[in-house]
Amino acid sequence: MPELGSIAGKTILVTGGSSGLGLHFAQTLSRNGAEVILAARRLDAVKDAAEQLRAEGGKATAVRMDVTNPDSVAEALEGLTLDSLVNNAGVTTTTPAMDISAEDFGSVIDTNLKGVFTVAQAAARNMKGRGGSIVNIASILGLRVAGALSAYAASKAGVVQLTKALALEWARYDIRVNALCPGYIETPLNRDFFATPAGEALVRRIPQRKLGQLSDLDGPLLLLLSDASRYMTGSVIAVDGGHLVSS
Repeated sequence: MPELGSIAGKTILVTGGSSGLGLHFAQTLSRNGAEVILAARRLDAVKDAAEQLRAEGGKATAVRMDVTNPDSVAEALEGLTLDSLVNNAGVTTTTPAMDISAEDFGSVIDTNLKGVFTVAQAAARNMKGRGGSIVNIASILGLRVAGALSAYAASKAGVVQLTKALALEWARYDIRVNALCPGYIETPLNRDFFATPAGEALVRRIPQRKLGQLSDLDGPLLLLLSDASRYMTGSVIAVDGGHLVSS
């Protein structure tokens, strides 16, 4: 019997798995004994990511998936038996609310909210009868706001409420649905910004006075995917250095 908190032997789908947070999550899950299925729109990129995990001794496969297209999601899941889902795929645009186009606003909502629902629904249908765990990757901007990110904040707030609604409906099937809300996490893409005066000023507003690291998300993610959180559903966990409680 696996020890409490273990994900060894579980089959876990990670969307947006070809780079960034999704690739890091996949690496973490693989190193902890899970069989990882990486999904992304670009099959070549996600195949490279899966090959990287296999080279490290893990079990990983790649599937093409456009989370905004229900047919693409269904095709990607055909023949799979899932234990868990990390619903990570997302996009953003940094545009003032008076200037953002309806098309750009809709694109963010389609991927970040409608896409999360589409994949969660397909995964839950897959898990029905066995149970499982779904972790939706939201953001602290689903719980507070920032300038020029109206579409992103609205989409992530929707993910938070969607998580709670799905948790309520699917508890009867032993399918747990929780949300992970990262704060400002340092990545190669944002490192230069956080070295600027504006970036340094933002970091000073975080009570812990530092950025999070990708590894800071590992513990909460493993908790939510393992039986250590078997009595948690509809929970929203922020990993933000105290940003949400700052003035």
